[in-house]
Amino acid sequence: MEFGFTTAAYVVAAVLFILSLGGLSGQESAKRAVWYGIAGMALAVLATLIGPGAGLWFLSIVLIAAGGTIGYYVAKRVQMTEMPQLVAA
Repeated sequence: MEFGFTTAAYVVAAVLFILSLGGLSGQESAKRAVWYGIAGMALAVLATLIGPGAGLWFLSIVLIAAGGTIGYYVAKRVQMTEMPQLVAA
């Protein structure tokens, strides 16, 4: 993938993240905002994995899986009423 295309993908991901943050301010638009955030993160990860300079696929997948596993266990241990602690973790 060319450098320009990767940069464009990062810009689109950033716009999706901004839309996500803006949509989370209202209860009616929060569900759509979460999907904007998911799409932005998926696009950013995809651009990173197949962009210029990518080559350590196995290491990238291992690190993503490790981060997801740690995040899952931390999220399960922290109660919903302790959201600042969850964000800090």
